[in-house]
Amino acid sequence: MVPPSPNHGERRGGVRPSLIVLHYTGMASCAGARARLCDPATEVSAHWLISEGGAVEALVPEVLRAWHAGAGAWRGMDDVNSHSIGIELANPGDRPFAEPQMAALEHLLSGVMDRWGIAAPGVIAHSDMAPSRKGDPGRRFDWRRLAWQGLAVWPEPGKPGDFRADLRAFGYPEAPEADLLAAFRLRFRPWGRGGVCVQDAAVAAGLRAWQGGG
Repeated sequence: MVPPSPNHGERRGGVRPSLIVLHYTGMASCAGARARLCDPATEVSAHWLISEGGAVEALVPEVLRAWHAGAGAWRGMDDVNSHSIGIELANPGDRPFAEPQMAALEHLLSGVMDRWGIAAPGVIAHSDMAPSRKGDPGRRFDWRRLAWQGLAVWPEPGKPGDFRADLRAFGYPEAPEADLLAAFRLRFRPWGRGGVCVQDAAVAAGLRAWQGGG
């Protein structure tokens, strides 16, 4: 069967996916997002698209390399597309994610993680791997809800240490501290303001338990 999106290729080096990258579409409608993800002129795609109502559509087979992540890195891997499965959530980026959509995501994530042996630390935000460039799925996405089901990481605060070093050890790429802080807060402390504070450092220290993807 020919996949709906032509925007894909082979995974470089024959690698297996070890990451799942979550996105929001940033567009007004799911139909508009689907059209863009399937347009060869855009050169963008994802493996999966989930509508606000919870409809799940496969756009690229998981064995292939979809073009969703772009420039960035995670755990030292700079070709994130070859190492990941991309999931797009239909959302303009200015509103909460609908309950049917979140329920569908949970079901999909569970299956993808089982198929490829991906553990909770391998489920990341687009903003995590591209902190200087991207902000999705944004501060309205409920990471704690996923973590309660073992589908993502939510750290317990630890003894504050070296904020930047803790983020880098968890997987974040090299980036200006302000960009790392912004990406970290989008996911773990969306209410945070100002420069790095002791609460930020404590939560970052809690990521030590998950360093190395464990």
